[in-house]
Amino acid sequence: MAISELRFDLVSKDWVVIAAGRGRRPDTFARKEIPVVESIAVDCPFCQIQTQETAVLVKTKQGHITKIKNNQEITKLDWSFVVIPNKYPAFGQAQDLNERAIGPYQIMDGVGFHEVVVYRDHQRQLADFSIEEVAGFIDVLQQRYLALMDKEFINYISIFHNQGKEAGASVSHPHSQIIAIPVIDPDLRRSLEGSQRYFNLNHQCVHCTMMKWDLENGERIIFENDQFVVLVPFASRVSFEMRIYPKEHKSYFERITDQEIRSLAEVLKQALSRLAKKLNNPAYNFFIHTAPCDSKDYDHYHWHIEILPKTSTWAGFELGTGIEILTIAPEQSAGFLRA
Repeated sequence: MAISELRFDLVSKDWVVIAAGRGRRPDTFARKEIPVVESIAVDCPFCQIQTQETAVLVKTKQGHITKIKNNQEITKLDWSFVVIPNKYPAFGQAQDLNERAIGPYQIMDGVGFHEVVVYRDHQRQLADFSIEEVAGFIDVLQQRYLALMDKEFINYISIFHNQGKEAGASVSHPHSQIIAIPVIDPDLRRSLEGSQRYFNLNHQCVHCTMMKWDLENGERIIFENDQFVVLVPFASRVSFEMRIYPKEHKSYFERITDQEIRSLAEVLKQALSRLAKKLNNPAYNFFIHTAPCDSKDYDHYHWHIEILPKTSTWAGFELGTGIEILTIAPEQSAGFLRA
């Protein structure tokens, strides 16, 4: 499969990925129903885990297995999560970035890693998991992050989850994804720069400032424990958006302790369970925003998880301006989810 390209927008300074190697022809973009694999065992590629790329990590009750000869071995194990290379990766391995120019434009090869975290049970989503199971999931994410962060050319690692076809999931079997890339993605870059500007002006973390006020006010708090809080942001981008923050200022997700994993699991389960119960299992995305792994100083940043339900569709105004029109106030969203 041909490696993808990263193209740089000279105006916005954003990077976009051209992954033509994933196989779509122009005529396939005509509008049609998004296929989602539903059938257990027969059609589901993740129920047939032995047919997938060789696993890089298997999570069992006894611990982690990082070296197996083939996926047939997995079928003999009491496993809960398996991490496999994506069969159709957006990024792939290469000897160099092959940075070059085409006229005024900058381009480089899409060098990186694209992995899938497959959950064992076809029917159970994260919201259905016990706290211990969610903790096991977070542990897997941390283990793969630590394994990928020191790979050559890797400067940022994106961890995300798509649930439901409206959120981009083409396979219904529960799974999350990890993509390690050589550039800082545009959304995170804006988050980093905004945090840096606030820190330069006020000599304190903007996320800590917002969280402190929200915890004292309480109106948009959904749930909290000693170490983490989930809340609805004051300036939410979508209705029922939620964010999970460590209460103590921390920049790096990968440095989370075992105790923090357990606390985070409780809060993440609360958030997803309330979303499923109150909004009747909506499609949603969540992702982790953490400081890059490019050896620079990001002490001003505060890592967090963003959960974005698919409660509306962007139209002309939203696409043209980047301004979302919410039909329910964040305070109402929080009250509804909290009740």
